[in-house]
Amino acid sequence: MYSPQHVLVAGGAGYIGSHVCKELSRRGYVPVVFDNLQYGHTDLVRWGDFILGDLGDPEQVRLAFSRYPISAVMHFAAYTFVGESVAEPDKYYNNNVTCTLNLLRTMHEYGVDRFIFSSSAAVYGEPKVMPIPEEHPQWPINPYGWTKFMVERIIDDFGRAYGLKSAALRYFNAAGADPDEETGERHDPETHLIPLVLQAAMGLRKNITVFGSDYDTPDGTCVRDYVHVADLADAHVLALEYLDDQSGKGNAHVFNLGNGQGFSVREVIETAKKVTGIDIPVATGERRAGDPSRLVASSDKVRKVLGWTPRYADLEQIVKTAWDWHRKDSNKDQTS
Repeated sequence: MYSPQHVLVAGGAGYIGSHVCKELSRRGYVPVVFDNLQYGHTDLVRWGDFILGDLGDPEQVRLAFSRYPISAVMHFAAYTFVGESVAEPDKYYNNNVTCTLNLLRTMHEYGVDRFIFSSSAAVYGEPKVMPIPEEHPQWPINPYGWTKFMVERIIDDFGRAYGLKSAALRYFNAAGADPDEETGERHDPETHLIPLVLQAAMGLRKNITVFGSDYDTPDGTCVRDYVHVADLADAHVLALEYLDDQSGKGNAHVFNLGNGQGFSVREVIETAKKVTGIDIPVATGERRAGDPSRLVASSDKVRKVLGWTPRYADLEQIVKTAWDWHRKDSNKDQTS
């Protein structure tokens, strides 16, 4: 009799993790969410069971593995604020590296050998070529990026020593929300451009600030590669299936996750104006230190190896799903 695979999703009550849980469930897996709810939300746990726990406590991690027949792990439970990582590096190295080691040790203890890691384009640092391929030199420029770099090294070493099969997915800019409006982006504080623009459209902030208008780009504003969160979720399940088929083909794999095209800050704002029908107030500020003019992924490898094709590559699609979610989420808050 077929028994569905249980996948532990660390950080599964958060933005990307909840979308991945939905996709896992849709494709016949059983997600088991492990989250301390520091940044996660219980109402986003809609697929699979929930364990309230912290990766910093090895006994709580062991409890999850002893309670469920875990066959693979997906890890999203990282701190992600770049500026905070500069101000509080200890917090980031402890949570993003030490707590990941707790998780990997427990996996090894219980004989679980498949690991999907939520990495970041921050491992590359300042780009030297564009679009950025996976072979690009890695030299992060902040502690957040270094934590992702270090975990990638660790899982590579675990693969050589213990046979861990892993895929590190290097995100560019995750954006959008579940087209069915069942889960979406809800950060506090919010730092991502699209939800900030939409908050300005909803009157929750007085304007959206464009940091720098004199970059070497067509309209002078920074260009970034936005990838829809539902497409990210699809890539995670494809990566898990790929690891199932990788007997004798190496253990540690890395993939960029981006659309392979860039959109400027002004393009995002103009698209949001079109989607919402609202003339969003815009202010111009000084450049922020460390902001490259362009960050665009080469997505050739993930398309070729995993057979991944973004379904929501159009910027208007991405913004519309985010707008639908934020309006629904805001209305829910007002009526609760």
